[in-house]
Amino acid sequence: MHIFIMILLISLLIIVHELGHFMAAKIFGIKVIRFGIGLPIGPTLYKHQFKETEFIIHAFLFGGYVAFIDDEPEGEFEENNDKMPSDSHLRFDNKKPWQRAIVLVAGVTMNFVFAVLLIIFAAICYHKLPTGKYEVYIDNIIKENNPSNIVNADIKKGDRVVRINNIDVESVNQFIFVVQNSKFYDGYTSQDIKDKKLEELKKLNGIKGDDFLKKGQVIKLAKSSPENPLEVNSNVAKGWEIFKLDEIKLNEDEIVLRDKLKNQSKFIVPDDNKYTLDTIALATADTYKPISITLLREGKEIVIKDIYPSEEGKLNVLLSTKDVYMPTDNFKNVFVNSWKYAIENTKLMIFGFKQILTGKIAASEMHGIVLIAKVGGDVIKENGLLDGLLLTAIISINLAILNLLPIPALDGGQLLFLIIEKLTGERFNKRKIAIINNVFFIFLLILMGLILFNDIYALIIHKF
Repeated sequence: MHIFIMILLISLLIIVHELGHFMAAKIFGIKVIRFGIGLPIGPTLYKHQFKETEFIIHAFLFGGYVAFIDDEPEGEFEENNDKMPSDSHLRFDNKKPWQRAIVLVAGVTMNFVFAVLLIIFAAICYHKLPTGKYEVYIDNIIKENNPSNIVNADIKKGDRVVRINNIDVESVNQFIFVVQNSKFYDGYTSQDIKDKKLEELKKLNGIKGDDFLKKGQVIKLAKSSPENPLEVNSNVAKGWEIFKLDEIKLNEDEIVLRDKLKNQSKFIVPDDNKYTLDTIALATADTYKPISITLLREGKEIVIKDIYPSEEGKLNVLLSTKDVYMPTDNFKNVFVNSWKYAIENTKLMIFGFKQILTGKIAASEMHGIVLIAKVGGDVIKENGLLDGLLLTAIISINLAILNLLPIPALDGGQLLFLIIEKLTGERFNKRKIAIINNVFFIFLLILMGLILFNDIYALIIHKF
């Protein structure tokens, strides 16, 4: 039932979008011959003629369209038993460029306006709006069988985690990300740490240059020391960018040697020597990345340094969170903070599209309507309908931005054609535009298929 409610809300967004096109077209006297909910794929569920417009509901619900006379094959449409003349004022193509532009952007405008109205409604009912940020607190430290030195650190229950490795902690995910990527023996080390180990080995063993090691030679090993702390930007820690570790990766032989040299003070060169001093330096350089945690206790910041996790990338710390809200308890706050919420999420959506287009978010992380319906249903079930309304508002903003992308077959692509037409003073050939739109429509269907696969796979592995 909760998923069904979410599907209805998403369908409402499509209707709102197409209603924007429809209303703008009617204002400028453009004849709308069809108003479709869903895509014309498979059977038709409902069809009704009301005045000059045919209203259709297709079985494939996720989509929609508004069709003008211009969209008929060869531009033919009968009006009072006569073919509609090509210069008719009822045609979209015969309207002024600014009028056509308004019709094209009316859908995304309606989506954004509808999103703001949903947010205002939620703000009035809630008396607050979420900021998307959380305060993270220490709930408990499991000391039994905990290999991390955090058990001996000055950390108390109720301490708020403010930063980890100079990254502001706004969710548990950032904390977990840094801990997991700072673990012992992850198979990576930095060039400068390896070079430092090499110099230590040379000094300990009186070796100069790149002398070859001899069979039976005893190599004194330097004391184990930490690597450089993990340094990533906040976007990577939040999962908004692909994490790329700019370090040296150990191969299988180097990992075997690393494990062999753990807690050893010397290394005897074997008969089948295949190691160099450089290899030993690399193997012993792979240890752990020290973690720095800044806590807030009774109004004062406390910095805990040189914390190391287990080999599994755990500190065995139980965390709790508290939502950070914007107040909407008076007339001014309702409208100011609702607008702020809408703008912040719009910026976030634009940033997300930018990350996808620049390859900073993997294609496997792209998800669509199936997962949105599932997650949205879970949100409604756990937090109530009002949280579902806020999610619907964000999806509406997402839909607006998506449709403004300059891709043929989307509103943004048609707007791009119109801008080029205005700049050049020449109209595009309608047949060529139709071909381009069809090609990109097929591309979008393929992309939808990929996203559908991601959604189903994510549900199968219980990713969400």
